Parts: sequence; structure tokens; C-alpha cells
Amino acid sequence: MSINELIWYAYRLHYEGFRFPHALPLNLCDLTLWLTVVAILSLNQWAFELAYFAGVGGSGMALLTPDLWAPFPSYPTIYFFLAHGVAVAAILMLVWGKLARPKRGCLRRSLLLLNAYAFAIGVFNLVFKTNYMYLCSKPAGSSLLDYLGPWPLYIAGGEAVALILFWLLWLPFRRSVRASVGEHE
Repeated sequence: MSINELIWYAYRLHYEGFRFPHALPLNLCDLTLWLTVVAILSLNQWAFELAYFAGVGGSGMALLTPDLWAPFPSYPTIYFFLAHGVAVAAILMLVWGKLARPKRGCLRRSLLLLNAYAFAIGVFNLVFKTNYMYLCSKPAGSSLLDYLGPWPLYIAGGEAVALILFWLLWLPFRRSVRASVGEHE
């Protein structure tokens, strides 16, 4: 994953040059990808939990409604599906391999961390007139955001969708989290 990402950075640097502030790895999927790498290498609980919720929810949504700017089978399009798909697969490998599990308080923690990151990116967007995480406008192509109203309403709608998705992703672990809490009390 990290090698694929570094190759992507080199590709963009070679073909586009360094374009501050518009070509930085600040989108949620960029964060998720690197959190997944950290979670795989260290099994850090916070990195895993945010990667699990934002990665499976966010990258999964990106795979369903991709915001592509290059035709298939170009390298940018292949990279897009590879990066998002491998992130989801790696997170699920951690879960299904029983190497990492969401713990008590994971929903609250993950939502707080995600919103703190979104706030910081929102400030960056405001200062530099960018649109990371689609906080300033919707993607050019069709996406779930199209059904959530105009700006800024779709941000609140996206928050509600994230809460629902995170809750659904937490459900398979609800009993094991409760059981482990009961063992420690």
C-alpha cells in the first residue's frame, strides 16, 4: 500500500509538478490509507479504529461512486481503484484475521477524530481556497452527496450518513465489546 502510494506521489510530481495547495494528500481516503499502513505495522488501536470506520465507510463509498478525472484504463484510474480497494481489503484482513477489533468507545472516538480532521481540513480549505473532503462543493460526478441537499446542508447529511455507517460497521462487534467490558468489571 505504501509503495503504491509513493509511486502515485512520484507519478503526480513527474506529470504535474508540485502544486501547492491543490495536490496534497489531504482527502479522507489519503488519511485512511496511511492510518491503515500504521495499523498494519503497529496494530495501534486508534489508527485501526479510524481506518476501519472511515476506510470501510469512506473508501467503500468512493469505490461505489468514484470521482474519476481520467479515463479507464489510465494509470490514475487504476491507481484510484487499487488504492481504495487495497485499503478496504487490508482493514478487513485485520478484522477477519482477528488481529484488530473495535474496542469500547470506538464510535465516539472515531467520530471525534474524523470531525477534528474535517475541521482542520475545512480551515485549510478556507485559507487556501481548496476543496479537500468535498467540504466546499460536491464532486463533479454523481455521488451520494447529490441526495443530501445543497451546500452546506450536504455536510450535515454526510455526518448523518457517517454516523449510520459507523454504527452499522460497529454492530458485528457489539457483543464482543460488551462481553470484554463485563470481564473487566
